[in-house]
Amino acid sequence: MKKYEIMYILRADLEDASRKKEVEKLHNILTKNGVKITKVDEWGVRDFAYIIKDQKKGYYVVLTVLAEADQLNEFSRLIRINENVIRHLITISHGN
Repeated sequence: MKKYEIMYILRADLEDASRKKEVEKLHNILTKNGVKITKVDEWGVRDFAYIIKDQKKGYYVVLTVLAEADQLNEFSRLIRINENVIRHLITISHGN
């Protein structure tokens, strides 16, 4: 298994309960596909440098996971069509 970092940005206008539910739903997609989440960092609401999808700010979440590349395919597909997710990025982690 390789170490990956996943960052995604949720709409800042989601209520706390809705945001927590969305985060849980996204993390469940990963774990159901055999991905091990080793670290979750919620950065909170941050301003964008420019407007993205008519939004000026977003709620940032950064994950460190252990996975094989094919285990992330379904997550990547579902997060792209989720209207509460503004952006996402999956990278291989070379750090500790």
